[in-house]
Amino acid sequence: FKQKTAYEIRNCDWSSDVCSSDLPHDLFARHGDDLLCDMPISFSTAALGGDIEVPTLNGAARLKIPAGTQSGQLFRLRGKGLPNVHGHARGDQMVRVIVEVPSRLNRAMREKLEEFAQLANDAAYPQRKSWLEKARRFFGK
Repeated sequence: FKQKTAYEIRNCDWSSDVCSSDLPHDLFARHGDDLLCDMPISFSTAALGGDIEVPTLNGAARLKIPAGTQSGQLFRLRGKGLPNVHGHARGDQMVRVIVEVPSRLNRAMREKLEEFAQLANDAAYPQRKSWLEKARRFFGK
């Protein structure tokens, strides 16, 4: 059994015991002691909120998604990152949610979304409203 160096530990492919700086990981990106994981969520979970299961180095963790979550929003799982090479603490795992829009709609889904589109106003889309206001000011309208 060979003792691993700090460099090998920091650059470990966490899906196996193989450690190398050349092995990228499919789920995690490393930033110091912190990890970043992109997590796709459904449009309905983003809009309505709910709990999702997120992969971590130590197994799955539950993450509460608040209603109105936007694509790209970051959530922190404290202490779920990599161990510090000096042994002081663990980093955090950042979870970036990616809202997945359905690519195939059946008739009933399409009708419900069209109904939703008719009911929604600018207040339902705060980022869009803010962007439009900035654009109006920029163009002097």
